[in-house]
Amino acid sequence: MIRTLRKMGVTSSILYTCGFLSIGASMASWLMSMQMEDARQDRADRWGIFVGEWAPTFFALGTAMRLEEEWGEERPYEGIERVKHRARDAMPIS
Repeated sequence: MIRTLRKMGVTSSILYTCGFLSIGASMASWLMSMQMEDARQDRADRWGIFVGEWAPTFFALGTAMRLEEEWGEERPYEGIERVKHRARDAMPIS
C-alpha cells in the first residue's frame, strides 16, 4: 500500500501535514458541533474524538512512507550485510 501511495506522488511530508491538519480539524469540529447542534457536549466530544483519531494514522503512514523513501526499491538486490552497514551509517550509535 505504501509503495502504491508513493507511486501516486504522496510523500511523507504530505502525510505528516495531514496528521497536523487533522488535529486542527478535530478541535474545529468539536467547537462547531458545540455551537451548532442541540446535542451539545456529548455529540461534540464524539465528533472531536472521531476526527482526532485520524492523526495517529497519518503519522504512522508518514513514518512508513519515510522509510519507503529512504529504503525503498532503490537497491532491491543488495545483500543483507550491505543493508546493515547502510543502516549503521545512517543511524550511528554513540
